[in-house]
Amino acid sequence: MEWIYLILAISFEITATTLMKISYGFTKLLPTIGTFLGYILCFTFLSMALKKINISVAYAIWSAAGIVVISTIGILVFKENLNLLKVVSIILIILGVVGLNLSGVSH
Repeated sequence: MEWIYLILAISFEITATTLMKISYGFTKLLPTIGTFLGYILCFTFLSMALKKINISVAYAIWSAAGIVVISTIGILVFKENLNLLKVVSIILIILGVVGLNLSGVSH
């Protein structure tokens, strides 16, 4: 169940961050409300996941998944530039998460 909580935390973090972008500095009411609600749910589920998953692994997966998906949304939806340094940096983040997971997961 803890992995489902982590997936939910990641999903709400991605949603909240995307809504933060379209809130235009919290000047649009509905995206602003969605941002705060999304982060509340995100951290609620993350804290539930941390009951059973090591913090180093859970936080690495949570943040890396968020970075990769938000970067993709930024490029595809918000037309942000894509360059070699950005791609290499994202790959390094993913490799770091894989390394943490290979280091051994214990409860």
